[in-house]
Amino acid sequence: MPLHRLTALTMGVPNVDETIAYYTEFGLTPGADGWLSSTDGGQQLRVTGAPSRRLIEIGIGAEHPGDITEVVHRLRATGAPVQTDGTSVTTIEPVTGTRIVVTVAEPLLQPHTPATPYNGPGRIERQNGRAPGVLRDTAVRPRKLGHVVLGTTDFEASTTFFVDVIGFKVSDRIKDHGAFLRCSTDHHNLLVLNAPVAFLHHSSWQVDDIDEVGRGASAMLEGNPERHVWGLGRHHAGSNFFWYLKDPAGNFSEYYSDMDSIIDDQLWSPETLAGARGLFNWGPPPPPSFLAPDDLAEIMTGAHQPG
Repeated sequence: MPLHRLTALTMGVPNVDETIAYYTEFGLTPGADGWLSSTDGGQQLRVTGAPSRRLIEIGIGAEHPGDITEVVHRLRATGAPVQTDGTSVTTIEPVTGTRIVVTVAEPLLQPHTPATPYNGPGRIERQNGRAPGVLRDTAVRPRKLGHVVLGTTDFEASTTFFVDVIGFKVSDRIKDHGAFLRCSTDHHNLLVLNAPVAFLHHSSWQVDDIDEVGRGASAMLEGNPERHVWGLGRHHAGSNFFWYLKDPAGNFSEYYSDMDSIIDDQLWSPETLAGARGLFNWGPPPPPSFLAPDDLAEIMTGAHQPG
């Protein structure tokens, strides 16, 4: 597909150093100018100063300069702002004011990780030894940025922009509430979510398996139980295991594994999900603060469009 991955996101927060420290503990590697890196994706999160927390920029990778040209044509047809140098294009999502940067970028080729042997009824893959997941003692390191969830006051308009103008594809919908969109073979790289104000709901980071989801969250909660938001569970949309935590600025961060892959668009049938299925398949019910973060009123009071 012309678009092939998320490259990075930039979040603005009032407490930059504290937030960088959190994501360093989360498993990303800090670098210069507020950048943090995943093991496979490189520099994928930038933390910068802002009066209140907000999503400033989403970076998207395209295959060829011709793909950039097509995005530029579609943007100009809508009257959206355009800045381009032939290998990248920058614009503003009109509802949320989020900066969108599409750049020619190399595909993300992740090193193969051998499957962990599992025992089951009539199937003994692991003999005479403990499960590898209980023997791991190294820190959990996210492999890549998987997806971003963007709250918008008009999710149909935002969805139309990302699909018809930028080039995302619809994987599933939450009835009257949101749309799971992809710019890669992952089930979703962006969830556009109906909300009373534009805000970053969460960023999601891939780890190897369910053991890494549990180990990562457990390590983050040791001595800091207030970071817990929701998990462990498994989503229906995307099928991924999840555990959500909260950073010091109020943004949610997710460890995930086992995301659905959509290799052939013709073989995937989008669903319109309703009720609990739109949120999860199994696990504890989400707390009210997951659906409506505690600081939304504060964000609404200070809401402004980025310049």
